[in-house]
Amino acid sequence: MAVTLAFVVMIKTMSSALAADPPEGPNLGHPVTEENITRRDMSIMPDGEGLPEGQGSVAEGEALYKQHCVSCHGQGGLGNSGDQLAGAIHSLTDEWPEKTIGTYWPYATTLFDFTRRSMPMNAPGTLTNAEVYALVAYMLFLNGIVEEDTVMNAKALKLIEMPNDDGFINVYDADKPDQ
Repeated sequence: MAVTLAFVVMIKTMSSALAADPPEGPNLGHPVTEENITRRDMSIMPDGEGLPEGQGSVAEGEALYKQHCVSCHGQGGLGNSGDQLAGAIHSLTDEWPEKTIGTYWPYATTLFDFTRRSMPMNAPGTLTNAEVYALVAYMLFLNGIVEEDTVMNAKALKLIEMPNDDGFINVYDADKPDQ
């Protein structure tokens, strides 16, 4: 009798579960908030158009780097599980090219945009504008592009000339001759 009762309860439970409406979609992730959409709805052009307010120093960036970046990008940006960001010995035209911020990236503004949207990897888009300016200042310092006492903001970032700025076709600057 006990076995029959257990069997009936099991069948009843299974049929109830099967009769329930399945969730819509694959049931992955979570709904995006309006705040998240607004925060990410920003386009930053290579010439700096669209850069937000805020500022950060190399020293602040170093502290943030140790907190958010070193586990993936290594001490001094020399690489770990994430890409090498600095310290390249070889240029892009060498037999063994190294793609770092200093050898590859054509615009400092793109570095800001990429960092703001996608870092840190475990919580993309969570850094404030001031934190991103500080991190960009530190990464540019690691690559010998800015001095240690640099304070980065929209005005300063627009003026940065990257070592590889002529390595790409610049569709945003009609004044440059064809490459």
